Amino acid sequence: MKNSFMKLAASAALAVLCSVPLAVAQASPQSAPDNSQQNQNHAKTADSQPNTAADRATTAKVRKAIMEDKGLSTYAHNVKIITMNGQVTLKGPVKSEEEKQTIASKAAEVAGSPDKVNNQLSIKQ
Repeated sequence: MKNSFMKLAASAALAVLCSVPLAVAQASPQSAPDNSQQNQNHAKTADSQPNTAADRATTAKVRKAIMEDKGLSTYAHNVKIITMNGQVTLKGPVKSEEEKQTIASKAAEVAGSPDKVNNQLSIKQ
């Protein structure tokens, strides 16, 4: 009797555990990236960035400066950085106006001047 009860309890527990991931997966469908629709018609993209050593180095330095700031959000760490002829363009969503300004100032430090930064970052609502 005790053995039958244990088997029944184990079967019930297994049934509950197997149904939970399915219910969670059905309850939360995967959402589209935040700004995919906005990226459809932009002339400047990472694919259009020239392959010059100076532009690649500038992009890498801006990315490094952003990634070193652990106080920034994941959104901020994943902004798009496009450098063309020394002009840095920043795109993507960030969490706040403060993050937007922090990223722009880091890019300006690397680029040499705020005039060389085109800040197209948006604040995620």
